[in-house]
Amino acid sequence: MAFSRNILLLFSVLLSSLSAVSQIDTLKKDSVLVQKLSELMVIEKQIIVKDVFYLNEIDGTRILSGKKNEIINMGALDADLSTNNARQVFGKVPGVTVWESDGSGIQVGIATRGLSPNRSWEFNVRQNGYDISSEAYGYPEAYYTPPMEALERIEVIRGASSLQYGTQFGGLLNYVVKKNQTNKNFSFETQQTLGSYGLYNAFNAISGKYKKFSYYGYFHHRGADGWRENSEYKTNTGYINFNFELTKKLNLSIEYTRMNYQSQQPGGLTDSMYNADSRQSLRARNWFSTPWNSTALNLDYAINANSKLNVKIFSTIAQRNSVGFTKAINIADTFNTAIGSFNPRQVDRDNYNNLGAEIRYLQSYSLFKNTHSLAAGVRVYQGKTNRNQLGIGTTGDDIDFSISALSSGKDYGRSLDFTTKNVAVFAENLFKIGKNLNVTPGVRYEMIQSNAKGYINTSATGNINENQADRNVILLGLGMEYKIKNTNVYANFSQSFRPVTFSELTPSATTDVIDPNLKDAKGYNLDFGYRGYVKAFLTFDIGGFFVNYDNRIGTISQNGAAFRTNIGTSESKGIESFVELDPIRIFRSTSKIGNFKLFVNYAFVDAKYTQWNNPAIANDASKSIENKRVENAPRQILRYGFNYKYKQFSATFQVNQVDAIYTDAANTELPNALGTIGKLDGYTVMDASFTYLFQGKFNLKGGVNNLTNEKYSTRRAGGYPGPGILPANARTFYVGIGVKI
Repeated sequence: MAFSRNILLLFSVLLSSLSAVSQIDTLKKDSVLVQKLSELMVIEKQIIVKDVFYLNEIDGTRILSGKKNEIINMGALDADLSTNNARQVFGKVPGVTVWESDGSGIQVGIATRGLSPNRSWEFNVRQNGYDISSEAYGYPEAYYTPPMEALERIEVIRGASSLQYGTQFGGLLNYVVKKNQTNKNFSFETQQTLGSYGLYNAFNAISGKYKKFSYYGYFHHRGADGWRENSEYKTNTGYINFNFELTKKLNLSIEYTRMNYQSQQPGGLTDSMYNADSRQSLRARNWFSTPWNSTALNLDYAINANSKLNVKIFSTIAQRNSVGFTKAINIADTFNTAIGSFNPRQVDRDNYNNLGAEIRYLQSYSLFKNTHSLAAGVRVYQGKTNRNQLGIGTTGDDIDFSISALSSGKDYGRSLDFTTKNVAVFAENLFKIGKNLNVTPGVRYEMIQSNAKGYINTSATGNINENQADRNVILLGLGMEYKIKNTNVYANFSQSFRPVTFSELTPSATTDVIDPNLKDAKGYNLDFGYRGYVKAFLTFDIGGFFVNYDNRIGTISQNGAAFRTNIGTSESKGIESFVELDPIRIFRSTSKIGNFKLFVNYAFVDAKYTQWNNPAIANDASKSIENKRVENAPRQILRYGFNYKYKQFSATFQVNQVDAIYTDAANTELPNALGTIGKLDGYTVMDASFTYLFQGKFNLKGGVNNLTNEKYSTRRAGGYPGPGILPANARTFYVGIGVKI
């Protein structure tokens, strides 16, 4: 009841505040700012299409002034969208680390600033502005990634987005799906792609408009045998959006996404196996599947020339299912003569049931002869996760999640129920000081309640009583932006935090002890830079950053038991830079030989542990991780290349150079026998792609990924989809043809 009263109280306070601001609004209608996307620039009477651009200081109900952001215009890219090739798609976003352990592209794993790329879980991952991860607070892994061919753009807003979007250190990663772009009753788009190792990718979309009703929908299929042995996959995704223009001011849309895939997991390798043949696989019976359903209702209301309201109600009903032989990779999965079959496989299954709503409001008003803007919002969210693990599966080799009852009479060796309830409010105000200076202070208040119950094993002591954790968190931030013609200097400070996840709240064995004073991770992001463009030939964004990540959670040995507690602090600091130069446009606005753009994207990341709070080894400096590099954080990331465009033909060549990484906090150099720990070497990968448009509606696309056939790995795994070292794909080819009618 107390939680419900707090929800009503927060709604009342927010609505009262918004009403007060509306009453003092004196802004004239003819002075309202019209905000548009910036993928098209008109410079010196030239229309220039940008593949990466920056959002305006106000976008819809969002204030973005002073915030570091990169918006990827998908329609302008020459990239392998048929396999969601993240290193190409994010090629002009500085500092992006990509896990390339799965050539299917079904799950994109990226990070920035020394954070972990594990299923992009350090980002707040959204589609069209609403949550699509497993559970936004307790288990924020993104098992679902929309097909890149379906996207209009991708928004990457760095850590300063925590005030608007809540719990994360990495920022916002928002996939924006295409919308209807025609006044016709019906239009059709298709893209059919063939590639190496049996790749077949089919994307088909329809859209149209009738009076004030419009729609957009697609069906996507991708399947392949996979580059490695035992790595076949197939995925199907469907999406539909219905949009109703109820009045000139009021717009309502409803959308639904359904995704399901079956992916064979080839498992990890020891380093000796990897060096001998990185395509080999010692697991033929491991499978993974994630049926995914997301629904959203979106309402946009232009109350008047100075006031906007956005309401989103969304839900996710999904699963995460795996079956396989999960022993260490040096234990062979062989025929067991004693039972006359292979050994039974392990089955693990999660069910997610999430429901949320967000209300965002933007109010513009006049004060001291300037136009200012207030953005405020409320979020209400509930996530439920049912986690069943250690089930005894079949002895076969197909994708079968059926199980046998245990001797205890229970279906699974571990079964847990988690519930998260959340209410949050935020407010940011854009103050304009003079003509060029913007100052944006902000605040966010989070109430999070987490519950866990169930059993961790089938013994008499395996049951756990309901475990509840409540927290109230206030986050503060301040952003600034100073405009200099077509450029601006920006800076932003924002506090961040990350709640204790489900796995950290629950012991994995009866001897484990959870610190009763376990704290959420907390810290802050600081970034600053100078960005913009010079006439039509130069685009740039050069800046620095600092990330403090305190109360990192880990497990230590204490009094003969595994003790889970907050172990220390890490800091990341460095440079993020992007420069794109069109040398032809330095001298002339048009060219008979086309346009040639050179780009370089460089990030230097110094990510280290600065404090080690392990009381068990406080006096043993040799075991401390203080001053060790953060795992999975390359020190330097360099991507460079060129884009060439002549009439209806365009091509891109890109080089990716990524430094070596450590895969554990202790910075172990040599790999262990299981391949789960050890340094991974740096690598250089080259990609080439092209697009040719003809007859106004047809296109031909193709390319080569990993042109030089580089052998490399970006990840080691301790469990699924390993354990062991996970190789990245070698050289692959693709070619596709499409049409828009």
